[in-house]
Amino acid sequence: MNSQELRAVIWTAAAEDGAPSVSLIDQTVLPHTLERLAVTTVDGLVDAIVRLVVRGAPAIGAAGGYGVALAMAQGDREGWDRARLDAEIDRVRAARPTAVNLMVCVDRVRPLVDKGMAAVLAEADAIVQEDLAANHAMGAHGADWLLDRVAPGSDRPLRILTHCNTGALATAGWGTALGVIRELHARGRLETVYADETRPLLQGARLTAWELAQEGIPHHVQADGAAAGTILRGEVDAAIVGADRIAANGDTANKVGTVAVALACAHAGIPFMVAAPTTTVDLATASGDDIHIELRSEDEVLEWAGVRTAPAASRGHNPAFDVTPGSLVTALVTERGVREVAAGELPGVSGTADLSPSGV
Repeated sequence: MNSQELRAVIWTAAAEDGAPSVSLIDQTVLPHTLERLAVTTVDGLVDAIVRLVVRGAPAIGAAGGYGVALAMAQGDREGWDRARLDAEIDRVRAARPTAVNLMVCVDRVRPLVDKGMAAVLAEADAIVQEDLAANHAMGAHGADWLLDRVAPGSDRPLRILTHCNTGALATAGWGTALGVIRELHARGRLETVYADETRPLLQGARLTAWELAQEGIPHHVQADGAAAGTILRGEVDAAIVGADRIAANGDTANKVGTVAVALACAHAGIPFMVAAPTTTVDLATASGDDIHIELRSEDEVLEWAGVRTAPAASRGHNPAFDVTPGSLVTALVTERGVREVAAGELPGVSGTADLSPSGV
């Protein structure tokens, strides 16, 4: 299957003898196995989000939208009162605290609960369709901007570095940063992709590389620690990453290791681009200092495949994200256009591209 046709999150109506479900591609078993997990309870959905069965801010947002419907269906089966239903929806909303899309999408769908399941599902479906359209739009905007600035007047293909997974698996389809890369490839303007393996769970090696291989896009997988050297040796024309939350001043939370890529790009004088839908822009968060950084289990860095790799006395420090200062973000591309954040075009300041998520 062409990976751009994948849908990480799908609502599945109940069969005659079963419950409705949120169908998720299980990203914990890729690249070796492509299988779907049918989630029928709030417990199951929260667990799937925490375990990274579904991951990527837009995909988590879509799961959150359908999670409201899932809670309603479970509540009907089990006779929940309204207080219990609200508490279960709160659990979905809080499953991962850094990615703002989850909260935005739950909050968008939740007011329709009193109008019934059909209204909730229609709004959740709209979130998915809007994200898919947004990904294609930002892919075009991002490719235009890069080709105009990196190789003006030339038709040479670009060498792009990316970190973590930002493709169809992380979104409603196509991708954010990987959507820009796909657009460059479609235009015949992509030489190769350097995909950071992305510690500690290897989303780059397992997921990004798998998506690129599905479409025959040339790429190299490299250790996260190799990224800065690859950039400083002049082997990269630009870096493109996604985001889990973008503050009003342009500070950007993304998968841990991103800020090191941005620092290397700044030193090398090449673009560092963030690609994300406007639902990821959180104008209520003034700066990166106000972004909650999720700390994950110590075992993810102290063990490998369940086997202890660090001394018994060692403690693990495992932040899931880091924050890149807006001063290092050369360009922020959304479905509405590009802002050159490091040059002062901030998300929270009016300009040519309105980044307020209120209309999304």
